[in-house]
Amino acid sequence: MSRPALLAHDLVRIRGGRRILDGFSLTAAPGRRIGLIGENGVGKTTLLRLLAGVDQPDAGRVTRPDDVGFLHQEMPFDARATLADVLDDALREPRAALAELDRLTALLGRTPDGSPDHAALLETYARALEHAQEMQAWDADRSAAITLGGLGLDRVPRDRALGSLSGGQRGRLALAALLVRRPGALLLDEPTNHLDDEAADFVARRVRDLPGAVVLASHDRAFLDAVCTEVIDLDPAPGGGPVRYGGNYTDYRVAQRAEYRRWERRYAGEQEELEDLRRAAGVTAHRLAPNRGRTDHEKMGYGHRGGRVQRQISRRARDATRRLAELERDAIAAPPRPLSFRPGPVTAATGAAGGHGADHLVSLQDVHVPGRLARLRLDIDPGERLLVTGGNGAGKSTLLWVLAGRLPARGELYRSPGLTTGLLPQDTGFAHPERTAREIYARVLGARRAEEVPLLSLGLLSEADAGLPVHRLSAGQRRRLALALLVARSPQLLLLDEPTNHLSPRLCDELEEALGAGPGAVVVASHDRWLRGRWRGREVRLSPAGE
Repeated sequence: MSRPALLAHDLVRIRGGRRILDGFSLTAAPGRRIGLIGENGVGKTTLLRLLAGVDQPDAGRVTRPDDVGFLHQEMPFDARATLADVLDDALREPRAALAELDRLTALLGRTPDGSPDHAALLETYARALEHAQEMQAWDADRSAAITLGGLGLDRVPRDRALGSLSGGQRGRLALAALLVRRPGALLLDEPTNHLDDEAADFVARRVRDLPGAVVLASHDRAFLDAVCTEVIDLDPAPGGGPVRYGGNYTDYRVAQRAEYRRWERRYAGEQEELEDLRRAAGVTAHRLAPNRGRTDHEKMGYGHRGGRVQRQISRRARDATRRLAELERDAIAAPPRPLSFRPGPVTAATGAAGGHGADHLVSLQDVHVPGRLARLRLDIDPGERLLVTGGNGAGKSTLLWVLAGRLPARGELYRSPGLTTGLLPQDTGFAHPERTAREIYARVLGARRAEEVPLLSLGLLSEADAGLPVHRLSAGQRRRLALALLVARSPQLLLLDEPTNHLSPRLCDELEEALGAGPGAVVVASHDRWLRGRWRGREVRLSPAGE
């Protein structure tokens, strides 16, 4: 039984006078798993809502299978409903398919082989059997139990009311119900939020096993890599409109880097041509200047051929000027400069008490924060790349705040004299959110440094976003501003708490590459599986303070 594709044709969605989607088209065939990536605000969630039919486009149309599952609309139950109610709803179709097979089997048993209705009944039975097999109906209840276990819900009593579950549990239950139901098309918005590594891997395996089309938006690069057969970048560079890449996230990165190199070559070639045209236009304009005296070699035959030469020069000047104007009008934008952290000079520690801090940027001896950070001994050297891991409550954020000097701790802590530190906290806030991003950037850095490192030169915020009050920026844009302040300050010790939160996958890649080299020390606390799986520096795993 063939499944229909999910189709979108020339979708337009306008909100607040801004075109979030402008003529977007998509074909998601059964068995294809398409990942949507891009900056916050480019329309990932909007597109999913249009595909699901939750929202309607201003223009264009969507053709979808009868059974579409959308993660945000999968809990149509009130707080008094139970976990069993949600599972019964998810298992309704496979159970109905088995009941229909039982009915047809009984009917066949009562219908003689030679009767006129027997052949038609056999055909109906065959279609019903194929439908039940496609839904894996015989295994549905066992699969539901496995799915609950994979998402950490197996110990929740089936008669537990939804209103008594945490928000994370309700979200995982909604996802479990979708995976159990196996809809004709599945739409997922950040499906791995609040999942641990094992649960995220489990969901990836289940999604890969689905026969229908899957379209998902995610910042989880490990999940995109494990699941996707295609990736659509809704905010590509340099050019105008979404770009579809075949393969998973690794394949996308290879293609995107090749695209960036082509962009660099095109830009360099165009800049060289522009310089040649400016030179040519300047030279010919000089030779045509009305008060310019003729050189000796020009005087010899000027009367004979002077007019012809001047006309040729004039034509070349006009051609060069016209081509220059065309090229300047349609010039390729400069490729964004990759992120780079360039710390200032570091003075080695001298005379630290007991000599513990010598040659280290920071040295911790039995440092702890009661109830938040267990006793820890740790030295951080210039150029260090340190990853801090551990479960929730292990004190990862606390350690970074202690290293930054923003949280008092017990024990002995030594810092190199004059050490500059920069901290990117998980929650990004600013004292005066009514000010624009550009104003805050200049005030925090000072006018001189802000002029030396212009905000727009970092490629983290667009010109339009830089002019908006900070309270109107998204969480991701505010995090970009905070990151810009760190990049411009170039601290000697950089402390990043969940640095990839709210950032697009492409910017996360740039951030990781920027952290990979240089003399400055970097300490990162992260749950990001992609970052942790590719970390090349030292790793420290913290245990909860109570252990």
